[in-house]
Amino acid sequence: MDEHDSLAKRFEVHRSHLRAVAYRMLGSLSEADDAVQEAWLRLSRSDTSGVENLRGWLTTVVARVCLDLLRSRKARPEEPLGAHVPDPIVNPEDGINPEHEALLADSIGLALLVVLETLAPAERVAFVLHDMFDLPFTEIAPIVGRSPAAARQLASRARRRVQGAATDPDADLIRQRVVVDAFLAASRGGDFDALLAVLDPDVVLRADRAAVQAGASSEVRGAAAVAKTFSGRARAAQPALVNGAAGAVWAPGGRPRVVFGFTITREKIVEINMLADPERLCQLDLKILND
Repeated sequence: MDEHDSLAKRFEVHRSHLRAVAYRMLGSLSEADDAVQEAWLRLSRSDTSGVENLRGWLTTVVARVCLDLLRSRKARPEEPLGAHVPDPIVNPEDGINPEHEALLADSIGLALLVVLETLAPAERVAFVLHDMFDLPFTEIAPIVGRSPAAARQLASRARRRVQGAATDPDADLIRQRVVVDAFLAASRGGDFDALLAVLDPDVVLRADRAAVQAGASSEVRGAAAVAKTFSGRARAAQPALVNGAAGAVWAPGGRPRVVFGFTITREKIVEINMLADPERLCQLDLKILND
């Protein structure tokens, strides 16, 4: 085995960990893969003979790549907010590969990822590295270009934002389905009051870029506004399991075109994520249910 092959083998040992780090920072599977690939390119071009902790070295590289990507997002305000509705992680019925195991470990779900999207780039990186992957602030500081004390403050601000959000969804699938079924029935029947009954007062509806381009609003806030959006609609939407959770799908001719992911807390819908990007839909584990 030559030196390049040996280095590639050592890199593969850490790929799942690096993808998990990148996904939590970016909320995008494709961008996470791009960040990991960039880490490999930098590794293959670097002299790592003096690197004692390759995992730590690679984590730092991925974190810096992700920070650059997050900052570039903030520098493009003309893009619709819906462009960064996070990708849900798929749990295939035919088993989980090692990369899915890493992504699903300590699962944070769409609800928390949406909250993370609201953080400043440096806050998000500091929070993810410290609170999710236990990196010390002495290692985080040079990544975000701050002192260890300032990096600690970044993570603390992010933590307060996260803890103040509704990120503890109902885990009981039966209760989830009852709420989603009630939502769909009220939507189809144009029953505005029934819609309000299942929506949290501060519910948020978010759409990805593809849905926005098809005419959806990138973000709608408040029970009345969300109820107005759905009242008398969703007639063709069917209840479904989306990544094992209760959701809905519009699948004309059996082909999924739009997927609705719900975050339900205390039997109220607090978030609805509308996904229409064909590439993302192909990655989902969807199971259409009978009404």
